[in-house]
Amino acid sequence: MAVLKIASVTWHSKLNKTAHHTSDYSSTEVILRRGQAFSITLNFQPTVQCGDNFTFIASTGPSPAESLQTKAIFNLSEENASGWSATQEPSEPGCMNITIFSPATAVIGRYKLKLQILSANKVSSTLLGQFVLLFNPWCPNDDVYMANEKERQEYVLNDSGIIFQGLEKHIQEEAWNYGQFEENILDISLAILDRSLNHHEDPAADVSNRNSPVYVSRVISATVNSNDEKGVVEGKWNGKYSSGTNPLQWSGSVTILQKWYRGRYKPVRYGQCWVFAGVMCTVLRCLGIPTRVITNFNSAHDSNINLSIDKYIDTSGKTLHLTEDSVWNFHVWNESWFTRRDLGSFYDGWQVLDATPQERSKGIYRCGPASTRAIKEGDVNLDYDSSFVFAAVNADYVTWIHYSNKRKKRIYSDTRKIGKFISTKAVGTNSRVDVTANYKYPEGSLKERKVYKKALKLIDVRSIGKRTKITRPRRQSSAARRQPAQKPSISGKLILDASPVIGQDILLTLALRNLISDFKTIKVKLRASAIFYTRRPKAEILQLSRSIKLGSEEVKQISFKIPYSQYKNSLMDDRKILVTTVCETKQGAPLLVEKDIVLQDPFLTIKVLGPAVVHKGVGVEVTFINPLSEVVTDCVLRAEGSGLLKEQLRIKVARMAPMESSTVQFEIIPYKSGTKQLQVDFVCRCFSDIKGFVMLDVAPAQ
Repeated sequence: MAVLKIASVTWHSKLNKTAHHTSDYSSTEVILRRGQAFSITLNFQPTVQCGDNFTFIASTGPSPAESLQTKAIFNLSEENASGWSATQEPSEPGCMNITIFSPATAVIGRYKLKLQILSANKVSSTLLGQFVLLFNPWCPNDDVYMANEKERQEYVLNDSGIIFQGLEKHIQEEAWNYGQFEENILDISLAILDRSLNHHEDPAADVSNRNSPVYVSRVISATVNSNDEKGVVEGKWNGKYSSGTNPLQWSGSVTILQKWYRGRYKPVRYGQCWVFAGVMCTVLRCLGIPTRVITNFNSAHDSNINLSIDKYIDTSGKTLHLTEDSVWNFHVWNESWFTRRDLGSFYDGWQVLDATPQERSKGIYRCGPASTRAIKEGDVNLDYDSSFVFAAVNADYVTWIHYSNKRKKRIYSDTRKIGKFISTKAVGTNSRVDVTANYKYPEGSLKERKVYKKALKLIDVRSIGKRTKITRPRRQSSAARRQPAQKPSISGKLILDASPVIGQDILLTLALRNLISDFKTIKVKLRASAIFYTRRPKAEILQLSRSIKLGSEEVKQISFKIPYSQYKNSLMDDRKILVTTVCETKQGAPLLVEKDIVLQDPFLTIKVLGPAVVHKGVGVEVTFINPLSEVVTDCVLRAEGSGLLKEQLRIKVARMAPMESSTVQFEIIPYKSGTKQLQVDFVCRCFSDIKGFVMLDVAPAQ
């Protein structure tokens, strides 16, 4: 009797990809989701005889083993204890249609599928092929299951989005190309897991743990930054970026991930918080974990986890670096959706993850996953890093004047400043959704203060990992400083006389009011500094002093001007200026008035010159207005968009005359249908990060 052999294997890649929602991946591989059946067809020679026995072996990782759940052995028509199974469907003679089912708890990654055949008392083994298994938000038994189809489309399948930046009173939207389905991105995402410290220390155990989104997301959080291993992005928040790319010039994750991969895992220079969050969103969506990008305005970096941010200034308003605490204008992180078997079902849902390397978590620069429910309820003793995230949205903000004789005076205390307008992109549109209520109860409410006190108590009585650096005297001091500060007898407000535009003078008015009946002489010291979005000063722009007399309950307005000639060489790429005014009287507490200013972007418009159709060229016209009264040279226009351009497009623009517009035309050839996002930015010597985007509805090929 002839030994049964496999003549060919048909993987039905297109059919399986459609059923598993993986058709968008730019890969010829079979890409599947766990907890869901897939089909293959085996063609035999000669035909199958009664008594032939078939055993399938699915394995992943460097040392697959059944005990580690990285190897499953299962017979035809019998479900294995691991949850893998294979059944025969109606078939034509000479072939077998097989349906294979993977459990919803299977390890994700690249698998080999083998078939052992016992025929005519002889055993043969054949490699049927490889497939990639991902998390499955469509499967009710998967930890990442998301019931709402519109949310699955947004948080798993949408390959572009909006990241909010700016100030709490001047929120800006920046387009980002996630591109999780683009060429090599799946391979790169799996390579990121393989480059982690966990994998380096124990590859078999690491792969075994990849059935858990808690584990996988925490590993990605550590490996997207380069601080502890050859991670993807190297962070930099000051100085020059000549040895890499200015973080403001990135428009998406694809270029970054491909550069890291092609450069043999050399960290890509440079990133800041939105870059880390954008890249992590790409990787997690690619692996099948529903993920979104979150922006927290007035975000606290509480380095010693005492829920109090201390800011020190001198008598002129200059920021003094006497503490590691800081408040960023905004900070960007991620949320991923999955259950928390380690914490209990109450903490299921959105989990905070942050790849920006700020503080170590159990020895490694990473953050999360921290349940948003835990943060809202003040359960800061729960894994992972919930105390750090709680402080980011809830810490009290205390400002001190530090005098030359080392004496200090608390002049400002605010329980409501931190954690404002926590924002994310809406499902199905580019509008902003405020999710602050997911993180905390209404500011100033009894419930909010109760949760704050609960968190403070938990922090005081427990040592939370290696992040906690707090000591008993420091805690007592922190509690004491939450007593009300002495109130000034004057009030003040800084007002912009007109919208600030780059290239023009900035006009400000300080409105002062005497709150009591006594006559006052007020010494006003104003300081303007170019700052990073972390509110760290980069360069001093202007210092002014005035003496103002105020009669009984009198109101006066004092005008100030910051000339373009004084700020043009100091302004940072993100065009942020901090104006600080210290007002002192002989009696009573000093008054601090601050104003964050963001200069408006120069004007950029994008027009698509016709209908967009797959595999058909369509023209794009970009018009940019030079806002300066000087010639601008050496500009570069860059464009990218998943499904529209396979690589970033770069066009040099030789010169732009003062206060005049420049128009550039180019062609795109869409290669995927659906709603797509085209992003364009100008990079010049005088300004960076001048961006715009347009949405295109791309029709299928005719």
